[in-house]
Amino acid sequence: MVFVAGCERASDSPFTAEVDDSDYRRGKELLRQGRNQEALAAFQKVIEKRGDDAPESHLELGILYQQHIKDPIAAIYHYRKFRELKPNSPQADLVRQRIDAATREFARTLPAQPLDNQLERLDLLDKLDQLQRENARLKDQLIAARTQSINASPASDTLAPLAVNPADSPIVRAPDPAPQPAVQIPSIASGNNRPAPPAAANTASSARRHTVVKGDTLFSLAQRYYNNKSRWRDIYAANRDVMRNQNDLKIGMELKIPR
Repeated sequence: MVFVAGCERASDSPFTAEVDDSDYRRGKELLRQGRNQEALAAFQKVIEKRGDDAPESHLELGILYQQHIKDPIAAIYHYRKFRELKPNSPQADLVRQRIDAATREFARTLPAQPLDNQLERLDLLDKLDQLQRENARLKDQLIAARTQSINASPASDTLAPLAVNPADSPIVRAPDPAPQPAVQIPSIASGNNRPAPPAAANTASSARRHTVVKGDTLFSLAQRYYNNKSRWRDIYAANRDVMRNQNDLKIGMELKIPR
């Protein structure tokens, strides 16, 4: 029994090839079975055990996040880790193409017509790269925290996979919406109405109104009312109650323009 246990530990030692790691092989088998979330957890365990000696697991996670979980930011992070750890890999060019594709997927989530000229496009790409690097640093910290949690948990094998929520990413996080007037709802038990908070009423009364016409975008409205295109987020936040997303502008829609 001691001999068997020693062999099992040796098979997952840092000196073993990553593709021979038991969790890596388990992840590949789960992929073949279509059990993507369980495969994701298996590849993450390989990274947690091996650190920077797990480029292939980063590649598998990048593909999972891009194709199945639809999180292009997380996919870009793992693709870049693979290229960092294996810069001379024959797959490096293919991974670079995947990074470009994931970047385009993320760009499609931005509001329509966000830029007016090519210089602004280049500036946005530079900012996107900086934010992606910051996002990668935060993900490293999150993985380290999850590793401590796994080591402390007796049921680590069944721990839920690390899921990255795009809404938590500093790249795509929208500002908190401006406070809206509270709606008075009659109480069924007492019949009393709860008055709206005075602060919310003051905020609503101070907002300007704009009726959407053909050609309006959040960027053009921010330029018109604030002379600052970056304040399109303030308009979007103030109108979350009527807009499903940043592009949901309809002719005739009445928008609140906060001061």
